[in-house]
Amino acid sequence: MNGNTNMTVIGVDLAKNVFQVHYVDEETGEIINKALSRKKFESFFENRPPCLIGMEACGGSHFWARKFIKLGHQVRVMPTTDVKAFNAGNKSDVRDARAIWMATKSGVTREVAVKSEEQQAVLCMHRILELKKKHRVALTNQIRGLLTEFGLVLPKGAKSLREGLKEVLPELEKVAPKMLCEEISELWQDVIRLREQQAAIEKKLAVWAKTNSDCERLLEIPGVGLLTATAVVSTVGDANTFKNGRQLAAFFGVAPAHTGSGGKITVLGMSKRGDNYVRKLLVHCARCLVCKCKEPPKVVDRLKKKHHVNVVIGAMANRLCRIMWALMKHETKYAKDYQHILA
Repeated sequence: MNGNTNMTVIGVDLAKNVFQVHYVDEETGEIINKALSRKKFESFFENRPPCLIGMEACGGSHFWARKFIKLGHQVRVMPTTDVKAFNAGNKSDVRDARAIWMATKSGVTREVAVKSEEQQAVLCMHRILELKKKHRVALTNQIRGLLTEFGLVLPKGAKSLREGLKEVLPELEKVAPKMLCEEISELWQDVIRLREQQAAIEKKLAVWAKTNSDCERLLEIPGVGLLTATAVVSTVGDANTFKNGRQLAAFFGVAPAHTGSGGKITVLGMSKRGDNYVRKLLVHCARCLVCKCKEPPKVVDRLKKKHHVNVVIGAMANRLCRIMWALMKHETKYAKDYQHILA
């Protein structure tokens, strides 16, 4: 969306209860920067003619973007890092709203596609799943730590813990009070419940993936699993938001960073910008493709001869990201060793 428009441009600094708006009154030329409560904020835009509203990509931004679009306004959601360049001085709501207004007016910042309710729901499922995974790992580590206090050490791995507890608990009852043994048993039951809850969430994601054509295309790529496909599709939304595969790879932080001065450009390693969760999934897919795939792409063997395996994994994560963009953009199926549509 072009920032140079005849519409009134309004910069909005979102919050939970108090919102800051910045704009220039077209009739008087007065610069207005004021705070609005949640109720007044919504009615403020209901009673205005169509305008261009700029905001940072943050919690609640997609909700408000959808609401403003329904009211007939145009919306530009921008990455926080792009807006930061327009904010000089100390941080405050007033300065933030002004910086967002300047970034929207400039029209040079990147734009984040507004997510639908369905996309956000899938991403929320991923966040819940990740939370349960962390909780389960924390519980298993806690059980191991408690057993170690009484000299009972189990081998690494969930399977070793599951099988070893049956043998260890009777030994623990000989040296520790019964109440501790009961609590450790209860902790293990919590671990089992969390594992079952994770499996239930993954089943729901699998059902959703079958209804989404982009997910089905991505699942055909070697190394790409259910979690990666659903996370990428929900995060990207419309592939046309990105001009090419390079932009999508840079968006997820799997493209190489670079620095330059005096006409000399140095290419560095993975930039690691953007969504940490999706980047982690992409790297896991690339690692599976490089280290575990029976028939990896020919480029893997060629890269392994010249570079360390971790460098190869980073390069394959970049390549996977570009393939994903090409499949979503051109609405085509994955074809092995077909590279003409890659950007």
